[in-house]
Amino acid sequence: MINLTKENFKQEVLDYKGAVIIDCWANWCGRCKMIKPKFEELSQQRSDYKFCTLDVDKEQEIASDLNILNLPTFIIVKDGKEASRGGFEVLNNL
Repeated sequence: MINLTKENFKQEVLDYKGAVIIDCWANWCGRCKMIKPKFEELSQQRSDYKFCTLDVDKEQEIASDLNILNLPTFIIVKDGKEASRGGFEVLNNL
């Protein structure tokens, strides 16, 4: 699992040829902590996705650019373009 930062976001997400799922979370978010084990489990089961996390408090500029309004938010990016986003239902639809 890759922790996204402003230093690696372009390389790991925008320039990546394939599918990426980003877990946008914050340490103070109870729902984020609740879903984290499922996200980690999926990362072990689904080799067709690159799994990344984005701490919205540490990476506020990226979170703002992504227009993160609710937590947790999961974003699927395919070949550098956003394909879908949402809450828990995004994980259930993988």
